[in-house]
Amino acid sequence: MNKLKLVFATNNKNKLKEVQAMLTNFEIVSLADINCFDDIPETADTLEGNAILKANYITEKFGLNCFADDTGLEVEALNNAPGVYSARYAGEENSAENNMHKLLNELNKEANRKAQFRTAIALNLEGNQYIFEGICKGEILKQKQGDSGFGYDPIFMPNGYNKSFAEMDMIEKGKISHRGKAIEKLVTFLNKNS
Repeated sequence: MNKLKLVFATNNKNKLKEVQAMLTNFEIVSLADINCFDDIPETADTLEGNAILKANYITEKFGLNCFADDTGLEVEALNNAPGVYSARYAGEENSAENNMHKLLNELNKEANRKAQFRTAIALNLEGNQYIFEGICKGEILKQKQGDSGFGYDPIFMPNGYNKSFAEMDMIEKGKISHRGKAIEKLVTFLNKNS
């Protein structure tokens, strides 16, 4: 039986690996695999909005089934910032390192370090669109711990754990992470409907 082919609208190799490890019953291909090197606009002011923009762009331009995600780190003491701006928190051309540095500085004297990662996924499948969400609650550490993962992983410790995302392997993180939970909903849906 042929595996259902889905485009994951991302250029992030880390995200792609994480998702391919979770969606083994499907053929997951990246934007590069379909020769899409466009800079897809992420101009919405919500995570769901950005996921929809990316998914619709691929479906409209290439006519393929696809899904796209957008993830944000929402810090309670900062009114849920950086949120939709998580990837460019320290400026457009900034690195994960600079983003973490800025966040740690802003929380320097803050006792409330509660935060959550939230992922929204938009799936375009056979002419219909579906939205899935995953949330992982935790807190922001005072300093970086671990060297796995990417983005804010070294400073985020999920509730119920005494280590950061960056101290977990992909499988352990995938079981509890925001993206893992959103992908799980996506997988359940795809298994039922394909």
